[in-house]
Amino acid sequence: MDIFGASIALMVFSPVFLIVLCILFIENPGNVWFRQQRIGQNQKPFNILKFKTMNDKRDAVGLLLPDGQRITAFGSRVRALSLDELPQLINVLKGDMSLVGPRPLLVEYLPLYSAMQARRHEVRPGITGLAQVNGRNSISWTRKFEYDAEYVDRIGFFIDIRIICLTLVKVFTREGVNHSPTEPMPPFNGNN
Repeated sequence: MDIFGASIALMVFSPVFLIVLCILFIENPGNVWFRQQRIGQNQKPFNILKFKTMNDKRDAVGLLLPDGQRITAFGSRVRALSLDELPQLINVLKGDMSLVGPRPLLVEYLPLYSAMQARRHEVRPGITGLAQVNGRNSISWTRKFEYDAEYVDRIGFFIDIRIICLTLVKVFTREGVNHSPTEPMPPFNGNN
């Protein structure tokens, strides 16, 4: 179902995919892909693929500027519409991800998880999930992990269909996209 769904979605969204790709290339030449190592099912690392919506501008000592200062004009629109997530359909076709599941998180978070939080790795990570349709980036890390564990316990075809339908509603209403208008969700720093 994942391969079928991702293939259909790629065909349907291919014009949008190409338009976004071209505009991002014009705005940030040669730098349209964002790749980052994330943790997948059974704690196996993989490289997630997204559209790159930020430039690589640095301060006087060579450190990257804060996210809010690096996001490009078109990149902010791409993020607001969640179009930066479209390339993850390729991750689904490769078998790294599923359409629905807990969002794949950074490798450095791995040692910080409690036993309950680590259950998120019992299933393939998803482009969308239970936490995304119940607050996305506007809820706490604790609540996100509770939704992830709930999804692992309830995984099935009908819950996936429900989550996909709710995701479409959330994307069109732009609900919970960012933690604040200028910054993404703060990083997870464990349970302390």
